[in-house]
Amino acid sequence: MWLHLSRRSHERSGILHEKSLIIIGAGLAGLSAGCYAQMNDYQSHIFEHHSKPGGLAAAWRRGEYLIDGGIHFLIAHRPGSAIYDVYRELGAVQTTTCVDMDRYMRFVDEASGLKVDFTRDLDKLASDLKRISPDDAKAVDAFIGEARRLKDSPLLMDLGMALPPELKGKLGTLREIWAMRGFMKYFVGGYSKSAAEYARTMHNPFTRVMFENLFSPDGPAWFIIMIVATVAAGQLGLLEGGCPGFILPIEKRYKDLGGQVSYNSTVETVLVENNKAVGVRLEDGTEHKADIVVSAADGRSTIFKMLGGRYINDGVRKQYSNWRTYSPTVMMSFGARRTFPDDPPLNMFLLKHPLKLGSREISCLPLRVFNYSDKFAPQGKTVIQVMLETEWDYWDRLVKDRPKYEAEKERVAAEVLSRLEEHYPGIESQVEMTDVATPQTTWRYTLNHEGSPMGWLMTAETLMAQVPRSLPGLKDFYMAGQWVLPGGGVPSCIYSGRHVVQILCHRDGRFFHTFFP
Repeated sequence: MWLHLSRRSHERSGILHEKSLIIIGAGLAGLSAGCYAQMNDYQSHIFEHHSKPGGLAAAWRRGEYLIDGGIHFLIAHRPGSAIYDVYRELGAVQTTTCVDMDRYMRFVDEASGLKVDFTRDLDKLASDLKRISPDDAKAVDAFIGEARRLKDSPLLMDLGMALPPELKGKLGTLREIWAMRGFMKYFVGGYSKSAAEYARTMHNPFTRVMFENLFSPDGPAWFIIMIVATVAAGQLGLLEGGCPGFILPIEKRYKDLGGQVSYNSTVETVLVENNKAVGVRLEDGTEHKADIVVSAADGRSTIFKMLGGRYINDGVRKQYSNWRTYSPTVMMSFGARRTFPDDPPLNMFLLKHPLKLGSREISCLPLRVFNYSDKFAPQGKTVIQVMLETEWDYWDRLVKDRPKYEAEKERVAAEVLSRLEEHYPGIESQVEMTDVATPQTTWRYTLNHEGSPMGWLMTAETLMAQVPRSLPGLKDFYMAGQWVLPGGGVPSCIYSGRHVVQILCHRDGRFFHTFFP
């Protein structure tokens, strides 16, 4: 401890050169990188395309309603884990209130009228699933058994992200593998398959739909075990104030640490001299110089536009040619003059008659109900929200003919509302606010590739991949965010920013220093 403080005092006295960082993007990854840069005596300046922080963790107001399109839930929202301590370092949880998710999701089959709540009560969940499909009893018991074991395991709240792969070394990697040996079985066998493949082993059609749609059909089955275990452990929470209640304290922490942020400042080019990043040029033509550049922006735009595709190798080329991203979504939010006291925040309706959207037929209708806080709507009113996967090309063509674009937004919203009428009689006449955000909306405010709500699609391949934080042949340049930690999510984005500063400290011979506000 004495040596740590002594080195720190030398840094503050100016014996060590205070290097400057430019960070592209004020989303979770960019703000995280900025906070840790400031904690470690790197002077940083964030340039953000939008007028406010958050990136894809976005929220906005429509009259008296708050529309939250970002963080669906927060893992490790209670004290006692390394992840929670990272939230504390960023000032994110000191003033943020979370509501425990006692139920993760309710599934409703329109054809049969059956309902199942994926609750934190694993005994009840097992009983409900076996009641619906006695033929799947063995598979259900095995699944619940794994969730029960993982619920009580320290591995649940330790995602192996304390250090970036670049700093673990062979010995550190071996230690991590040994520590996670109880988790290794999930990377082979049935639970390593995609959720869709795993679900196909079930006999009952409704059971298959539930297991396929607990998160992403393409994600590994072990990830849905982890979600169920996290709910059972009481470590999945809902942000009472929505995204702003989590993002704004981090922005404040960054500024309190001395960081600078410029909004409405779109980076056009990363400036390079002798294969070394030296700054950025904005769309308005102004140039800003720094010792180091960190991009927490869209990966494709960063590599192929801001850097002109000059710093790639076969690995980068394969990644951006073959890996899939999360499909863009059209998000419909409704402000209704009614309450939903008995509904969980997340619901999934298996439709009797599929809904048409572009070239897709939608058979499952997901519904978010913001009934867990009074921050989203006035008393007696509620925001409800439906997000449907769609295609970028469909909306990209439509937006070129504005009347058709607006008409399709209205049509889809009306169609969705008519489907909800079956479950909530009177809802159509009770809605007094409708907001439709398309992939074009997401792209306009975030510049994320084709309006994707996240980054690389979570698959068994991408989750196991190690994406470098730097690019071949380019010095003093690093990347953070969901394009270097596939799967996305709050912890991954935050840790990716932390990782960049850990790498910088190691490179520059500094101790990586953190502290709570």
